[in-house]
Amino acid sequence: MNWSLKLGRLTGIPVFVHWTFTILLVFVWWTYAAQGKGTYEIFLGLALVLLIFVCVTLHELGHALAARRYGIKTSSITLLPIGGVAQLERMPKDPKQELIVAIAGPAVNVLIALILLPFVWYIFGHKAFGEIDLTKPSALLLPAQLLWINIILVLFNLVPAFPMDGGRILRALLASKLDYAIATRIAARVGQASAILFVVWGLISGNIFLLFIALFVFLGAEAEAQQAETSTAFENVRAKNALVKRFKTLDENESLARAASQLLAGSQRDFPVVDFRGQLVGILTREDLIRGVTFKGYEARVAEFMHKEWMDVDPDAPLEDTYREMISSGVGTAPLLEDDKIVGLLTSENIQEYMMLSSAYRTSRAMQKTRK
Repeated sequence: MNWSLKLGRLTGIPVFVHWTFTILLVFVWWTYAAQGKGTYEIFLGLALVLLIFVCVTLHELGHALAARRYGIKTSSITLLPIGGVAQLERMPKDPKQELIVAIAGPAVNVLIALILLPFVWYIFGHKAFGEIDLTKPSALLLPAQLLWINIILVLFNLVPAFPMDGGRILRALLASKLDYAIATRIAARVGQASAILFVVWGLISGNIFLLFIALFVFLGAEAEAQQAETSTAFENVRAKNALVKRFKTLDENESLARAASQLLAGSQRDFPVVDFRGQLVGILTREDLIRGVTFKGYEARVAEFMHKEWMDVDPDAPLEDTYREMISSGVGTAPLLEDDKIVGLLTSENIQEYMMLSSAYRTSRAMQKTRK
């Protein structure tokens, strides 16, 4: 992972710490030093921060293990100054499963607090609950500090600020009654409203980390809402459903001038190139055409600048998988062949248009059901 240091593995999951985590440690050191704290007190402050992030790591591991129960892999856990992120390959669409995965993280913090409680009670008794100064650096206070911090982590993570845990719980509850994409959009709007409150709170309290959390929540909510709409639009759709059936082809011996006239005459950007038998021999993209005109002018042949390799389309493959493969390969147009002859094109623009129409139709159907 870029800009991250690998710490090791937990239950087979790589754990990384982002380089920006050092900013937090420096900030804690500087704050204690500015207050005139000694080396021992600074050491205890840094130790507390590290112990908090052990709890955060276990929190993220809770999500990962719950997701593993449903066959969902976690590629990594990354520690950031504002918390941790478990990179799940996907979130379960079953609301009950998502609810369990979302709750699993805070549940770990509850478990940690319950484990610490007997020790804290033995040391401080009822004084641990309001009668001792938990801000004072002390090795004896560490268990009590961690107990309260885990309680705070539970409460904070349950705030319905999607995509935080509370927001995912809200989305799961909404998705049990509403269309998944609509439930995500509602949860995202609630999350973005929460982010605005975080900003206000952060400015009033002077807590800069709340501002970073607000930014993460605001942008993350919108990104996840779009992803959910995309995934819903792709549901049970095959590649053949989004094929372009009307398209222009170019002969390999034609000039780039002919290709340019075809480009300007319509909305097609990439052109299949065929030989005298009508068999596909390449793809000329708009970028290829511009490059060819730049270096050799309009009289150059199409065959000189076309791509001679292309991505074949399996008409029965899931459209979402095909689209992801196109994006990862940097392919804008992929042909569907039958007996080496082209019968359809799959373009990124057409897929996006299909997604928008599908999403609009599903939203309309969901709204009609809601009215009933």
